[in-house]
Amino acid sequence: MGFDKLSALLDGESVLVRSILAFEACPEVVEILVVTTPERIPSLAETARRLGLAKYVGAVEGGAERHLSVEAGLRRVGTDVDLVAVHDAARPLVSPAAISRCAEVAAACGAASLAHRVADTLKRGNALGEVVGAVPREDLWAMETPQIFQPALLREAYARLLEQGGSVTDEVSAVAAIGHPVRLVENPEPNPKITVPADLAIAAAIIATNQPKAP
Repeated sequence: MGFDKLSALLDGESVLVRSILAFEACPEVVEILVVTTPERIPSLAETARRLGLAKYVGAVEGGAERHLSVEAGLRRVGTDVDLVAVHDAARPLVSPAAISRCAEVAAACGAASLAHRVADTLKRGNALGEVVGAVPREDLWAMETPQIFQPALLREAYARLLEQGGSVTDEVSAVAAIGHPVRLVENPEPNPKITVPADLAIAAAIIATNQPKAP
């Protein structure tokens, strides 16, 4: 991005805060813990007071890689928690309803993730950027977040990962590696990850489209 994308504003609130607000509005969510950089922690406490966030319980410093950050967050999760939802803060458009649907499935089977079916035509390329083959898109899904799990299951997955010195790009991969199935929850709503500057413009347009029109 060339700048801190989580601090970028979308209709007056940062990308990070918009993600937090989605979980604040979800009835199934009891506590919100943010895993982040040390310098962001004080401002999060101030934001929680400004917005009156009832579910925000604090922030913890993350690690150099995603799996280390998730593991750091898991250490702060109590033993009485039924489910843990891991969410990319760079997905600020996730809806409370989508979080609820994913939580309902995870409660039934132990592991679930929001996802959407791959609609694009896919090609495999070589090192020169030349097409060398096609990838059938049937049964292909693009992962989203939140990814929601029973805490004991996620802890087992990350304990195995850290023991083996491995790395994963999401929690679905970690849990699948210990042999537990993960249920895909199709999300028909926009839930893009802010990755390049143009994504901010797209997200702002989606927010503007969904805002109620003045009478």
